[in-house]
Amino acid sequence: MKLLLHTCCAPCLIYPLNRLKKSGYEVTCFFFNPNIYPSLEYQDRRKALIEYSTHCDAQVFYPEYMPSEFSEAIIEHLSKPSRCEICWTIRLKRTANFARMNGFGAFSTTLLVSPYQDHEALKRIGYEIAAKEGVFFRYEDFRPGFRKAQAEAKSLGLYRQKYCGCKYSQEESGKGKS
Repeated sequence: MKLLLHTCCAPCLIYPLNRLKKSGYEVTCFFFNPNIYPSLEYQDRRKALIEYSTHCDAQVFYPEYMPSEFSEAIIEHLSKPSRCEICWTIRLKRTANFARMNGFGAFSTTLLVSPYQDHEALKRIGYEIAAKEGVFFRYEDFRPGFRKAQAEAKSLGLYRQKYCGCKYSQEESGKGKS
């Protein structure tokens, strides 16, 4: 079955891509992340994904980067967890819609590899969107492979970000580029 994998970054792609391929899925990646701030950070993550996808021979779609889509959606919900849930919804909704429109039977997300994300919320959002879009949401807890994938990303020299992606997560972490 063809699966469209929402991809947040190259390091987080490593483990889910391998697991899904081993499970028999024909995986295509979808780098849709209007939350990433600033645009230089977006470019660094995109460049790392291009590099890794060439290394592992993965096809990736790169929809237009439109940060206003994220900022307008969260304007009245700047704090966690509502900001994060809105962000995940935007990204998974676009992924599921693209999957349906382009003949993919399923979708998933690399966000499920991170020990820093709310898996129950991601799972709920994924299944709700799947029901509306008519595309299967493939949930798997990819967290057991997180540390190994981070080590592999480091050994490959891939850019590894220091915060989730948005301006607010950058401020909360006290890290990232300004």
